[in-house]
Amino acid sequence: MKKIKSKITNLIYGKGCKIIEPVNIYGSKFGKNVFIGPFVEIQNNTVIGDNTRIQSHSFVCEKVTIGKNCFVGHGVMFTNDDLKKGKVTRDPKLFKKTKLGNNVVIGSNTTLLPVSIVSGTVIGAGSTVTRNINTKGIYAGSPAKLLRKI
Repeated sequence: MKKIKSKITNLIYGKGCKIIEPVNIYGSKFGKNVFIGPFVEIQNNTVIGDNTRIQSHSFVCEKVTIGKNCFVGHGVMFTNDDLKKGKVTRDPKLFKKTKLGNNVVIGSNTTLLPVSIVSGTVIGAGSTVTRNINTKGIYAGSPAKLLRKI
């Protein structure tokens, strides 16, 4: 049986970070006490804040910023291409940004298009976030809609 190998390159990280292999992490910056579960891929030009947890089988693409004290559930998929031109963007200069504020919770199996999410927001499991979220609250569905303010 072959052992699955990890690839971690150009990672800058603070004290107390814990990474459970196998993972693929490229050109990222982590704050202190970041937890990354197994089978996670985190691509170039990503920033993850202090005390944030990313659970197993998640994908964080280029140009994603995740704030402090966030939780990203299992199997969460970030995207940086809105496919508005009807085809896949291959030029990294054209990739869109995603930004999560602090204390954001993203439920398992959620997909996030290039969006901004305000601090303190909760996204229910299995949701698809297609638009910026500027009002703190609980959101769920596909597309995600505000269930209630918090």
